[in-house]
Amino acid sequence: MLALWCAALVLGVIASTRLPAFLTNHFALPGTDSERAETILETRFGQRTVGAFTLVVQTADETQDLADIAEAAGTRAAAALPGGSLAGVSRLGPRVAVAQIVSALTSAEAKTHTAAMRTAIGPIDGAKTYLTGFAAAEHDMDPILQADLYKGEVLIALPLAVALLAWTFGTLAFVLPLVFALFTIPATLGLVFLFAQAMELTTYVTNLVSLIGLGMAVDYSLLMVHRFREEALAGATTDEAIVRTMDTAGRAVVFSGTAVGIGLALLVWLPLPFLRGFGVGGLLIPMVSVLGALTLLPALLSWVGRPLDGVRLVPAQWLAERMAIDHGFWPRLAFAIMRRPVLVATGSTLALLLMSVPLLALELGPGSREGLPRSVESIQGLDIVSAAIGAGATAPTTIAINTGHDGGSSDVEVVRAIDRLKQALAADAQVAAVYHVPDLPQFVDLSGRHVLIKVAGREDFGTPQSGAFVDRLRHVLVPAAAFPPRTTVVVGGAPAAGRDFLYRVRTWFPPLVAAILVVTYSLLLRAFRSLLLPLKAIVLNLLSIGAAGGLTVAVFRWGWGVPLGLIAQAQISAWIPVMVFAMLFGLSMDYEVFIVCRMREHWDRGASNEQAVAFGLGATGRLVTSAGLIMGAAFAGFVAGSVVELQQFGFALATSVLIDVTIVRALLLPAAMKLFGRWNWYLPRPVARILRTPP
Repeated sequence: MLALWCAALVLGVIASTRLPAFLTNHFALPGTDSERAETILETRFGQRTVGAFTLVVQTADETQDLADIAEAAGTRAAAALPGGSLAGVSRLGPRVAVAQIVSALTSAEAKTHTAAMRTAIGPIDGAKTYLTGFAAAEHDMDPILQADLYKGEVLIALPLAVALLAWTFGTLAFVLPLVFALFTIPATLGLVFLFAQAMELTTYVTNLVSLIGLGMAVDYSLLMVHRFREEALAGATTDEAIVRTMDTAGRAVVFSGTAVGIGLALLVWLPLPFLRGFGVGGLLIPMVSVLGALTLLPALLSWVGRPLDGVRLVPAQWLAERMAIDHGFWPRLAFAIMRRPVLVATGSTLALLLMSVPLLALELGPGSREGLPRSVESIQGLDIVSAAIGAGATAPTTIAINTGHDGGSSDVEVVRAIDRLKQALAADAQVAAVYHVPDLPQFVDLSGRHVLIKVAGREDFGTPQSGAFVDRLRHVLVPAAAFPPRTTVVVGGAPAAGRDFLYRVRTWFPPLVAAILVVTYSLLLRAFRSLLLPLKAIVLNLLSIGAAGGLTVAVFRWGWGVPLGLIAQAQISAWIPVMVFAMLFGLSMDYEVFIVCRMREHWDRGASNEQAVAFGLGATGRLVTSAGLIMGAAFAGFVAGSVVELQQFGFALATSVLIDVTIVRALLLPAAMKLFGRWNWYLPRPVARILRTPP
């Protein structure tokens, strides 16, 4: 078995080194108007929104001919961009001019030419230049993101996680989770490599696999090594201890891994390739981790389990005290809670609901450049344009008009409709500039069938004002222009794509959540052999995720985190709630399954409800709390970064895990189990027969 896993490790490492070439940051929205406009832009005009650049020229001397300077510099920059062309030059004021450079490259391709374009522009006497746009911003942010991840994950999270692992295990066996992750993460990335040959996957899927893989390695290793140690101390041989471990902890791992896989795999059903890729990774890592727990961990325990566990890192008395399930901190806490279950349950629930209140002020957005570091050239250029006419100038709205036949751009009815639309746009308070020159190939294709109008907004593409303008354009301004019946008008560009993304999330996310809840309940019905416990588990998970979401809104939207160095922003990026729910619902269910399965074990042996709860929590409480702290440390590494979206993501993940393993599992869970009494374990015989399990 070890030989097979070593082979999987080697193949996985080889495949993972080749994986980045098959990953992309392309953000597609199939079936939307914004995607249709992007297709027209690419196929008919040889342009892509994400492959465009904006060159900003600023001078202190108002007598300089900025337009000529910007045109010359823009021409040099376009020459350094494969397939690039200068689309137009405009003066934004007495001291600022911009040149628009377009190309058919993807963002990933275009950003690699940013440095060459800046070199081609060169220094200009009396003026400063700033190359900005999507691709330039990605180029500038890549090293910052890498430095943030290195600082947060390698310098902060990893040492803290290793220290917590060593303290929790108390022996040299703490290396087993690291060895487990060393095998399962590359093996999963190898499988991701195979999927990447057939479908579009985002570059961030590797981060998801690493995070979830580490979390599951810690969870499963903690549970199974602790149970192995427990059986070995009871006098079992190594083989007997492994068999009993697999019959108990191994069973819990199977149900737990399936729950995690369900939460993440259902992302595959979202009509958003960006998130669908996460669903693929989210399905594969639990599968590989469960397989590793059932095969790799038993092999490691058989080979080095006792020797590693024999090397103590803490005094033997401490280890013996930790193994006690009928006395010690956790069983005493459980009995204390069960003496006042109403008080604890009410207080804990109210605290969680209070933390969830800010969710009422949640405002989702498609993301923007507002929270990016202002020290890089591309963002400084954006700020200059924003001050001159508006932040939307570097991410314009694209109006693509299909006149219905070749040469249709010169039809009188079409020309008049375009004029009416341009007049309405010029009168709109959100519009900073309208770009459309009928005799330029950047605005009319060679066949004369397709026409482009580009609109620079006053607000950045992710703001509510920008989204409202897209709605107004689609539903009011375009219909009012009265294009001929044969003409098709679609609205695209970054503002429209952001609006379409929000619509997709709001439309598809609630049914996705409902599906996850139904499937998870069905799975836990079999795992817990109870009608009530799966429902309780789902409610507790929703409470912890809701509390974390509320705190995230308060910290970032209300600015509570500013004194701590966090960046305030009016909106929470829409992808964050989707990913946080999918990741945390499964990981939180990990902890619920571990605890309740152990409680069920004691109940089946004849313990009372109170004893089953106390002994089950005594056996798993420390493990679950330690696992949560380790995962919280890993997630908190994102908070140390300088990008607001990653700060929001890391804060929501870390906060939810910490709330889950403290307030929810340590306080609310035992209180609820006491209040429900024998109903915890109720399973009607007809249901038991369907599930093929004893009642």
